[in-house]
Amino acid sequence: MAYVQVEYPKEKKAFYEMLIEEVKTYTKEETDLVAVLANTSSVLQIALEHINWVGFYLVGGTELVLGPFQGKPAVSRIGYALGVCGSAWANKKTQLVGNVHCFVGHIACDCNSNSEIVVPVLNEEGVVLAVLDIDSPMMERFDEVDQIGLEALAAYLATKWK
Repeated sequence: MAYVQVEYPKEKKAFYEMLIEEVKTYTKEETDLVAVLANTSSVLQIALEHINWVGFYLVGGTELVLGPFQGKPAVSRIGYALGVCGSAWANKKTQLVGNVHCFVGHIACDCNSNSEIVVPVLNEEGVVLAVLDIDSPMMERFDEVDQIGLEALAAYLATKWK
């Protein structure tokens, strides 16, 4: 399916509702996880303003392993509980970081990043399958509305794991 430009609503809750529907449009028939995550990271890169890196790290044994992403080359592997991504994995909770320079042990995917949100993708049993990582060059770019919207997206993505 070819990409179709979408006009997103300005109101954040409506924005995320439309964003999730757009991701579903590109992924609903797809069974390959890499294809699903690749198209999801592309849609997020296009839709979200003021971001400089977006992608997935997949749980691979005792590490998170770099998956599909949009942005500069990134760290390929992150240990359990290390950095913002590892903390989201270990705590099974979204990490909303307004200033990454104040996060002890922050691992930069892009040295221009100043804020970050990392959302765990959890299966029905509460096991972390992956994390969605989004960086911004703006301080305090992400808020609770972003968190709620991205957690709803992560819940949908969890259904794509086979």
